[in-house]
Amino acid sequence: MDKIKLETYDRYIKGLMDISQAITSDLYLEDILKLIVMVTAKVTGVEICSLWLVEETKDGKKMRLKATQSMNPDYFKDRFLNMNEGVVGFIATHNRTLVLEDVLREPRFKEKEMAKKLGLVSMVGVPLRVKDDRVIGVLDCFTIEPHKFSETEINLIKTVANQAAIAIGNTELLVRTRVIEEELESRKKIERAKELLMVKKNLPADKAFRWLQKKSMDSRKSMREIAEAIIISQDI
Repeated sequence: MDKIKLETYDRYIKGLMDISQAITSDLYLEDILKLIVMVTAKVTGVEICSLWLVEETKDGKKMRLKATQSMNPDYFKDRFLNMNEGVVGFIATHNRTLVLEDVLREPRFKEKEMAKKLGLVSMVGVPLRVKDDRVIGVLDCFTIEPHKFSETEINLIKTVANQAAIAIGNTELLVRTRVIEEELESRKKIERAKELLMVKKNLPADKAFRWLQKKSMDSRKSMREIAEAIIISQDI
């Protein structure tokens, strides 16, 4: 293996290590995604690297641009695409990698005016998949010169996409776990407050629970807040 290839592989490995460390750190998800696109752009030498995520909206699922290292305001402004719109929608819907040597000659590429303004030419886009092979986003990279992406470059970008999917999956799991823990803690406190009311006011269980509900509605506070106040007053 020649020196240039060795340097390239060293750069790729260092980039992947940086991403892996970010995923296991205490960074917020937005910071991790930003770091992923910055490292990917740096090690591959592409002009723009961006990461899109599938989002549920009132109009159904859409692709939303969540991170890019581009500093051009025409690119990083808030952008949405329908699931069947553009190459990003195509990659997400069909769950497949797409390589384009010239985006201006691709009918599915919808943002040709922006590409002309920024001088974007070649592109590779890969889906972000989670364990059940569900697509949750797309990672795409653009060059400003005609470029034939090598198998090594494509595999690197696929690996980065997998790393990004892991980071997003871990964050979603953490959020779900916290929500469950909060719900269980709330139920425990409400149950404890109900027991105290049953003794203090000589109420059956169902009426003690309805008392808590009414107090919550009248005061516009959550049942957990009412329950905590009752428990604290009992402890004083």
